Amino acid sequence: MAQDDCLFCKIVKGEVPAEIVRESERAVAFRDINPQAPTHVLVIPREHHPNAAEAAAADTGLLDEIVRVAHEVAVDEGVADQGYRLVFNTGSGAGQTVFHLHGHLLGGRGLNWPPG
Repeated sequence: MAQDDCLFCKIVKGEVPAEIVRESERAVAFRDINPQAPTHVLVIPREHHPNAAEAAAADTGLLDEIVRVAHEVAVDEGVADQGYRLVFNTGSGAGQTVFHLHGHLLGGRGLNWPPG
């Protein structure tokens, strides 16, 4: 169910513009407006879930779909062979600022470890 005040729900509904790079029945992928790597795409479910943990508990298979779509975007963007990172921040202490499940697909440059 969409949340009226959720930025990502508004993107899914087409009320807020975004550069969409891939869509599936259950997910939407779009470019991050503040990219942290040459390839920085957010992959979100169409249905509102506050974070990855709650989505996993509520909907078996949704995270599989998010990861599948993220990999397809990585292939499309040419970063799958060199490697990419998929990050899910959960909670404000981890840097989550929009409380709608989203995976950050990062690639196109060296990604050091530890990440933060």
